[in-house]
Amino acid sequence: MTKDDPFGFDISAASDKKKRTKGKRGMSGAFETSTRACDQRGCTQAGQYRAPKSPDTLDDYFWFCRDHVREYNLKWNFFHGATEEEFEKFIDKDRVWGRETKPFGKRGSEDRAWQRLGVEDPMEILGANATLNPGRVAIGRKLPPTERRALEILEAKDNWTKPEIRKQYKSLVKDLHPDMNGGDRSDEDRLQEVVWAWDQIKDSRNFRD
Repeated sequence: MTKDDPFGFDISAASDKKKRTKGKRGMSGAFETSTRACDQRGCTQAGQYRAPKSPDTLDDYFWFCRDHVREYNLKWNFFHGATEEEFEKFIDKDRVWGRETKPFGKRGSEDRAWQRLGVEDPMEILGANATLNPGRVAIGRKLPPTERRALEILEAKDNWTKPEIRKQYKSLVKDLHPDMNGGDRSDEDRLQEVVWAWDQIKDSRNFRD
């Protein structure tokens, strides 16, 4: 803050950095400013690593020291307590990326494009145009659905070359790998998606080498 500042605001970089120290997480995945004790019974170490309590409450955490969070992660089972039917249902939904398919409806007045867009026409002013589908504006170039999905997972663009996408892939793997997060395997599913996505792109002929 300078003496000439009439409002008394301190907008310096050093001041901003001090405000952001709370909850700071290092490269190991540890919250270095955490004052919690390890939740493992009998342990007196600091609890700097968080782990979800159950698959149903992924935003509610235990706090462990480094050794006990590794032990907890090795025993973690996302499907613990799930029935065989629930497990099969999860696998079926996962095959379509969590989006269940719906049966085709019957064509008729309810299928008109303007009604699907939320437009009401009780006086039938639209006339014959009511049955026309405006369609969609094509965005980007045409790609197979698997490759389009792979680009979304990798957060890449369809006009990138393979080396550019490979660079993005390596960056994501580095951020998600347990070895870079103190053994925390909470991002393992995301990591598997990223590896799958790169497998779709690396052998594709739709991207320049």
